[in-house]
Amino acid sequence: MTLRRWIAAGAVAVATVAALNVAPAAAGRPYDPTRQSLRDLAQRHGLHIGTAVDTKALADPADPRYRELAGSEFSTVTAENEMKWESLEPTRGSYDWGPADQLVAFAAAHHQRVRGHVLVWHNQLPTWLTDGVVDGSIGTAELRAILRDHVTAVVTHFRGRIWQWDVVNEAVSDPWDTPATLHYKGFWAEHLGPGYIADAFRWARAADPKALLFYNDYNIEAFGSGDPANDKTQFVYEMARDLRARGVPIDGIGSQGHLGTQYVNYDTFGVSAALKRFAGLGLATAFTEVDVRSQLTEGVRAGDSAEINPRLQASAANFGVLLRACLSSPHCLSFTLWGFTDRHSWVPGWFSDPPEGLATVYDENYRPKLAYQELKAELIYSGPPFVLPRVPQRPHR
Repeated sequence: MTLRRWIAAGAVAVATVAALNVAPAAAGRPYDPTRQSLRDLAQRHGLHIGTAVDTKALADPADPRYRELAGSEFSTVTAENEMKWESLEPTRGSYDWGPADQLVAFAAAHHQRVRGHVLVWHNQLPTWLTDGVVDGSIGTAELRAILRDHVTAVVTHFRGRIWQWDVVNEAVSDPWDTPATLHYKGFWAEHLGPGYIADAFRWARAADPKALLFYNDYNIEAFGSGDPANDKTQFVYEMARDLRARGVPIDGIGSQGHLGTQYVNYDTFGVSAALKRFAGLGLATAFTEVDVRSQLTEGVRAGDSAEINPRLQASAANFGVLLRACLSSPHCLSFTLWGFTDRHSWVPGWFSDPPEGLATVYDENYRPKLAYQELKAELIYSGPPFVLPRVPQRPHR
């Protein structure tokens, strides 16, 4: 980028900051950015900050704080479960749109965008579908038709109300799977072959020409060896490159961002490099399911600050790495937390041996943690010349 363009971009951001720092005439005090919500602070960068939403908690009159924060802190929402197949179509041919529609209505009322999650995944499928394949009553041709009809029905129902769709989720294996060589995994690959991925994107695009269509997966935050046989990020990169080369209407890559403080995690530069390589394919990127869990040792459960505090600090650092990397790439459109409070986190129910938790940015009593404050600080103190305006993404044809 030329110096003139850097200066121009900086001038725009300075003007924006200046506007933010003009206090309302009636306020009587200087503008304090630390009092702003995450969504308002991210707006300066053109970035959307989101959360997955537990719709039962959202509707619980005994828990008004959940609804308040979901509506005020975030500019996008994602249904934690209500748009998954088993929830939408528990009985063949009979859709239950109610809970998902309620979330979409909540988003509209709070001027939020919606990430649709998820159209095609090998988990949380209705039993009528999986049992039918197992007992042979649903053959290959019919299974493909069922998948096409599901994608079409869901995208059509929400057409015009979904900003980003996770079209295909977690289609690639892990190095610890059998066989260890990375491959397409799961129910759909087993029964339809990997061609279902391109089909799903084409069906989704036909149903909604304006939604952004994403492939979504975990453990793709940074490149490793560069060998697609054991580097999942490289495998997904080559898959996306092949889809784009064949004219498949894929618009973006969603990196889930499920991290743990017990692991050797990523540095900002490595994550940023991965985002920029995907952007080089003409794709948007997004962090779609960010949380940072910790092991709940006996000391943690007993309230030992010597064990709790290092985990909170490591968690904040990991959240910060992902957000800084996203800010570094103008093609990174959104940053979504997979739940924002430990009171309603999926982690303790899923990771029990050993038990894990502390994964979100608010504690069980809705008190903001260090991670929340660090996310806010990143949004306040980041800016030109290294953080530039988002690049709008047009749906691919």
